[in-house]
Amino acid sequence: METSQATDNADQAVESKLRRCVEQVVGGKVTAMQRLIRWRPAWNVEVVRDGKVMGVHIRGERGGDVSPFPDLRREAQILTLLHEQGIPVPRIFGFCEDPQAIIMELVAGTRDVKAASDDAQRSSVARQWVRAMAAMHQLPLQPFEQLGIQTQTSAEEIALAGLEAYYPLYQRNKTRPQPLAEFALGWLRRNVPQHRTRAAFVQYDSGQFLFADGQVNALYDFEFALIGDPLADLASARMRDNYEPLGESFSELYRYYQQITGEPAEPDVVRYHTVLFATVSTLQFSSTVATPQPGDPHDTYLEFDLALRRVVVHALAEAMGAPITAPQQTLQSQGPNQGLLTMLSDALAQISIDDPFQQSRLASVTKLVEYLSRADAMALTLQAQDRQEAQGLLGHGPEHGQSLDAALETFVAQAGPEHDRALLTLFMSQIERRVQVFGKTAIGGSASHIDLPPL
Repeated sequence: METSQATDNADQAVESKLRRCVEQVVGGKVTAMQRLIRWRPAWNVEVVRDGKVMGVHIRGERGGDVSPFPDLRREAQILTLLHEQGIPVPRIFGFCEDPQAIIMELVAGTRDVKAASDDAQRSSVARQWVRAMAAMHQLPLQPFEQLGIQTQTSAEEIALAGLEAYYPLYQRNKTRPQPLAEFALGWLRRNVPQHRTRAAFVQYDSGQFLFADGQVNALYDFEFALIGDPLADLASARMRDNYEPLGESFSELYRYYQQITGEPAEPDVVRYHTVLFATVSTLQFSSTVATPQPGDPHDTYLEFDLALRRVVVHALAEAMGAPITAPQQTLQSQGPNQGLLTMLSDALAQISIDDPFQQSRLASVTKLVEYLSRADAMALTLQAQDRQEAQGLLGHGPEHGQSLDAALETFVAQAGPEHDRALLTLFMSQIERRVQVFGKTAIGGSASHIDLPPL
């Protein structure tokens, strides 16, 4: 009870500071403030200025060490520059230092293309987004370089810009062997598209836009923006289309991009960047799952981790021309701790909370318990299956004191491309088995619906 009260007091103190900051930056009086129910801190604020009501959005820090570009001010500067150059993005009013947050205009609209009036409007919205993205890809690079964004010149630098940005974060926080990630990293470095030598400013988490009444009002979320291959934005949007549809088939939108930019079709390069974006996203969250930190949105990071690892193996299979296979296994519904888990679920169900934000936190705990129940039933079986399959590839089991992942990571580091297919098959089996086990849980649902749209 005391801990809950302390948390509430801390949240209120943060909101009080943000309210004062908004009033100083925007002018006027804050008359309403609503925290959005999502894993990242964000608020919508109503401000009365000169007798008129205006909407303000506050974008807070992620928290934790999960971003290659942790300075939130960087994103504010990028958005300001894009706005000045005519790209539809939210207008930045200012920056709050304590707590750090971007103060920006509240843009009307939704990302959900189901809200469009019909298919024709969905297609129009999607193509407006493509035009805005294509215009961004044509911007001069010097203004971004002046912000400190690193210029890329060689084919390797352009292709691997995102990887090199994320890799220090991965290396710094790595606490356990990551054989799948290391395998994907090796494949990416060996297969750089050498003919891609034009760099552009890219969002690097593309496909995020807000529209209303058939009009795209803004692109948003430039936290990971950098200078690299423009087709990286097509690849990340392709991944997003899986769970946030773009409004028209990806293949049609890619052809439209070619039409308005004059770029030739490069499906193999898009496939390469699909592997790359899935890999760096996995690197981003790998340590948060291996070594959870207090205050992390644990259910969200588990969801990201499983889904992204499945995208990695599916994207690698596509790029390598390998079949996607799922091994058969018998699922156990209960484990040795099922009684205790049932008690825990029942105890959570008896907790009644009125505050919507605290309700979301309780829901997160409930998701974790559901996930844990499946792990209790199947974790040992999964480990035994992994060990048996890996021994067939390694020719031996892990050495004394060595985990299976450590043995696989050592093998990956020494293996040449002749082992690519066998390693991919092994990692695919591991991931697909876990999706079978966890896919029907709230946390595993995203992974169960991975299906890369065709090019």
